[in-house]
Amino acid sequence: MGGLAKGLQVILAFNAGHPNLTLSEVAEITGLAPATARRCLLTLQELGYVGVSGRRFFLRPRVLDLGSAFLESLNVEELTRAHLTELATATGDSASLSVLDGTEIVYLARASARTLVRLEAHVGSRFPAYATSMGRVLLAALPEERLRACLASSDLRPLTSRTVTDPEALAQIVARCRAEGYAAAEDELAYGVVALAVPVLDARGRVVAALNSSSHSKKIDLRTMVETRLALLREFSARISAELKRLPETPLALGES
Repeated sequence: MGGLAKGLQVILAFNAGHPNLTLSEVAEITGLAPATARRCLLTLQELGYVGVSGRRFFLRPRVLDLGSAFLESLNVEELTRAHLTELATATGDSASLSVLDGTEIVYLARASARTLVRLEAHVGSRFPAYATSMGRVLLAALPEERLRACLASSDLRPLTSRTVTDPEALAQIVARCRAEGYAAAEDELAYGVVALAVPVLDARGRVVAALNSSSHSKKIDLRTMVETRLALLREFSARISAELKRLPETPLALGES
């Protein structure tokens, strides 16, 4: 099991302060011999946990799988049910919580005051991150290099005629989301679906999930949703973040290993 321990040491060498590292830097941080560090990096790269650009290595989104069992054991749905139900009741629509898993978002919890005819999600549902408001919030939390890698590995298909699929345009949308602290999307995942999302933070202020409110464009347009629901979403995000702060260290912070 020594090899496993060394591989985990290498993964933990990456963090917000060191999002990409050279072989010598990994060896220095972990205390491993350069040859050992190299074998670990190559194995992790082959398994999809590490990527490389030139001489620098970086973590790939697959490392999020390592924390999924812990997150599931926390019963996030139970923890957030009351808050999501209250938010759904206040808006008359649906409220959801999701995390990033590779290039997709996964619904962890959901409450709805009505049913969307075009698209109905449930706990465990997966959607491409690039075409959703929650996905863009979660992508905005990634370091730039990991964001580019995630977009490069995404199947950027037009789900509707309004779906943004150009990588540079998506990178700009994500950058704007990072600056403004929210993301909105209309008719991109499916026609008629309009949604607004904000980040959910852990005790260290790291983005660990996204919270959204979604509706049908016949009921509310995107501009009105932002004007009337953004403050409410941020209020409920703060409540859910406060709940998460009572838990043990959350392993799914998107900016770190």
